[in-house]
Order: sequence, then structure tokens, then C-alpha cells
Amino acid sequence: MSAPLLSVKELHTHFSVRVSKGLFGERRPLRAVDGVSFDLAAGETLGVVGESGCGKSTLGRSILRLIEPTGGEVLWQGSDLMHVDRHTMRNHRRDIQIIFQDPLASLDPRMTIGEIIAEPLKTFERSLNKTQLRDRVRAMMDKVGLLPQMINRYPHEFSGGQCQRIGIARAMIVEPRLIVCDEPVSALDVSIQAQIINLLMDLQRDYGLALIFISHDLSVVRHIGHRIMVLYLGQAMEVAERDALFDRPLHPYTQALISAVPLPDPDKERAKQRIMLSGDLPSPLDPPSGCVFRTRCPKATDLCAQSRPSLDDRGGNQSVACHYV
Repeated sequence: MSAPLLSVKELHTHFSVRVSKGLFGERRPLRAVDGVSFDLAAGETLGVVGESGCGKSTLGRSILRLIEPTGGEVLWQGSDLMHVDRHTMRNHRRDIQIIFQDPLASLDPRMTIGEIIAEPLKTFERSLNKTQLRDRVRAMMDKVGLLPQMINRYPHEFSGGQCQRIGIARAMIVEPRLIVCDEPVSALDVSIQAQIINLLMDLQRDYGLALIFISHDLSVVRHIGHRIMVLYLGQAMEVAERDALFDRPLHPYTQALISAVPLPDPDKERAKQRIMLSGDLPSPLDPPSGCVFRTRCPKATDLCAQSRPSLDDRGGNQSVACHYV
């Protein structure tokens, strides 16, 4: 079996937060990402799901070191990105790009879309002249479904879906090997979501891309993901192949999330049993001891408060962090 393209091992990203006022106010670590590990193969899509505040976006940005992790390893083709200098990391970012959640906010309103899409080329391929830059930009615009004659327009002249296509073109222009998609369709209408998802899948097929697709919508992740990782309070609760996760969810949190996904058949929707979780998501400033999910888990016992469960392989390419699976 070939080595993974990306290997993340025990990644931690903590922020020091002041919790009381005064000159010597108390500070606590906010554990946004707390020991996440996974491998990603070339051409594979890993879906990352969970409630708002579970650390999905922080995980994606920590991998690119847009947010500096506080511990762990991020191995890109065997090279540890955690200990390289800024110049080396910038070179690696040619192969690892990101698509942001808000398509319009991620684009500079003072630049034409031609300038926006060409910006990575000016960083990584400085030998290109103006004609070559323009030709490359026009070809990529056509690839993502934008009319090349729009090259001199500004972002405010486009719809949300078109702005996201511009963001995808900017990420794809240097032909990366991995793209982190940080909730790229959550701000779009449902019909436009489907178009953007299909575009990403077409680009993945044509370029052999690996994707980390972050979303709170399990229906979207089920469509695009090969494997899915379920996060809760910065920790991985379950990692499994897509079909295995939806057909046989093992972790109580995964079961609750999947039970909340609406079904298109009204009869099946009325007949299904919804799993309701009690309480709210705890604060990452003061997470529960042991298993972080225990305060909302129907299976929790004293053992859950004393010991953090490890993410163990339960067979069938399915790993679960639970004492009672």
C-alpha cells in the first residue's frame, strides 16, 4: 500500500484565553483541536462533520498553518510541515490550497477576477509574461464554468455561486494536490450547492485531487466524501468509510447526527426514530473530563468520566472513540 499523501498525528491547536479581568487575570487554554489523527490518500475525499464550534475550520487551517498548531505532526508526503520555515511552507502551499466559506468575503473587491485568479501564478510561476498569465486564467475560468470574457469584472458583479467558482479557480490555477474546502457551499442556495459539489468532483477526477471537505451538512458530505470523520469538541469520535458510517454508525454522537438528517420520503421521515441529545455543547475552555461527549451521552458511566477513550479500529475500516461500542 502506498504512503499517504497527508498524515496528521495527534494535532493540537489551543488558544490562551483570558477568563477573568484585571492585570493578572486568569488565562485558560481553549482546546479547539485536541489530538486529531488521520491519513489522506491521493484522490481521496475526507469529509469532516460536527456541530458548530467543534473545531472543523480550525483543523483545516491548522493543517495549512494559517493558524499555528501547538502540538502534533502534519506530514506532507513524509515532510513535517510543523517544523519548516516560512519560505519552505510557502512553497508547500502550491500543493495545498484552501477554499473559504464566504465566497464574496474571500475575494479582494478592488481586484478584477482575472487579477484574483492570477495571483497564485504571480507567486509560484514568476517567469510567466502577461499574455501567458491571461491565457492560463481564461483556460481555468472556462474549466470552472465562468465565461472568459468576464475576466475584467469585479467580484461585486457576480452571484454567490459565481464568486465561489472564482475562489475555486484561484485555488486550482497552480494545480495543487490537496484542497481544504472550508464549508464551501454553506452560504449558497441548494441548487447552487449541487453545482459546486459536482464541479469539485469533476476537478477531483480530472486532476487526481485530494480533498478535505468540511461541512455541518451530512447530506452534502455523504455525496462527496469517501471517508468521514466526526468531530466533537476538537476530538475525533468516529472515522469510517462513507457507506459504513451511514449504514452502521457506532458512536452515540454519530447516531444522533445521522438521525437528524431529513429523508426525502415523507413516510420514512415520519417513521424514523430521532435521537435527541440533552444539554448544550460544553465550552472548549472547560471540557468534561474523560470522554468529552459524556455529558450528553445516554450510555455514559463513571468510566467515561475517568478515562478518555482512544480511537480504536472496530473492523470494516471503522474507528470509534467509545468505551461501550
